[in-house]
Amino acid sequence: MMKLLLSIFILLSCGNAFAQTEINWLNFEQLEVKLRKEPKPVLIYFYADWCAYCKKMDRHAFKDQKVIKSLAKDFYAVKMNAETKDTIVFDGTTFINDEIETHRNPTHQLAKLLASRKNDAFSLPALILLDKDFDVIDRKFSYLTSNKMLEFLKYSR
Repeated sequence: MMKLLLSIFILLSCGNAFAQTEINWLNFEQLEVKLRKEPKPVLIYFYADWCAYCKKMDRHAFKDQKVIKSLAKDFYAVKMNAETKDTIVFDGTTFINDEIETHRNPTHQLAKLLASRKNDAFSLPALILLDKDFDVIDRKFSYLTSNKMLEFLKYSR
């Protein structure tokens, strides 16, 4: 009996060792390759280094095991600093941050394209859910708790 219990304990422990413990964040170039091989929904998370709510989501919602499991199973996850100076080529189009020299908080073209709102200023954090055809399902422009993040992700399926 003791050997059986020990065997079960070892199997359960090994199973947890292989569980994903963090989000496999992609960049847009990696996303493009993955989408060509296997289309599936995408979560895009725009943040900035100065954004307190972004840091809070990084510490809480994006460390929650249920959120990590949901993203790993059903989505590609992209994390992008909205103020990056990097040139990004996605789907044959080149995007730059043309505000580097002129704005205090320069916003990259790709972030503005996907996370701008008609009558509201660009704000962070910005979360964009896209279906497997890259059509917008939903967008959130605020801090999400772990539970709110899970609700947001469930909405897309």
